[in-house]
Amino acid sequence: MRRPDLSSVIAATTQWLVRAYPPATGTLNAVLAEAQARQAATVAAWLRYPTSMDAALVAIAGPGGSGRLDWLVGADSTELAEEDYAWRTWVDEIVASWAASLLTHADLAAAAVAAVTGSEHTAQAGEVDFRRLTAPDELDRRAAPLLRHPDLLAPVARLHRAQLLERLRAGAVDTG
Repeated sequence: MRRPDLSSVIAATTQWLVRAYPPATGTLNAVLAEAQARQAATVAAWLRYPTSMDAALVAIAGPGGSGRLDWLVGADSTELAEEDYAWRTWVDEIVASWAASLLTHADLAAAAVAAVTGSEHTAQAGEVDFRRLTAPDELDRRAAPLLRHPDLLAPVARLHRAQLLERLRAGAVDTG
């Protein structure tokens, strides 16, 4: 069986999250913040596109881009460098919204990781550690204060939180 490839969606959505909610100053902080955003985007993408067929369809149709998200966080798309337009087309608004919910709500993050455990994605990827998402330590929290701030992420998280909760309930996962 071919592994579902959501790498473009995950990478672009991670990049969008880190640019919209920059890490604290320093290289280690940047790496830790990106790891947290990538884990959240990965779990969200795996929930959103649970099968190889779903991943193939989004690869053909495209995820929609970051336009509405940019507007929501006040980014001026007219000031974007030309090279920023291409990767932004691979940002998935729902994945970003779900990732924002996971980054700001520990119970949802744990439920989402439980929901993808044993999925087609984890069967292909093997054991995956989502500790930076589900159990961030003090270094993680200091590295990504904006990325973990519930009030700042609320407008993005609210966009599709109901669908996330519905998906988790449909997977028979207790969302607390």
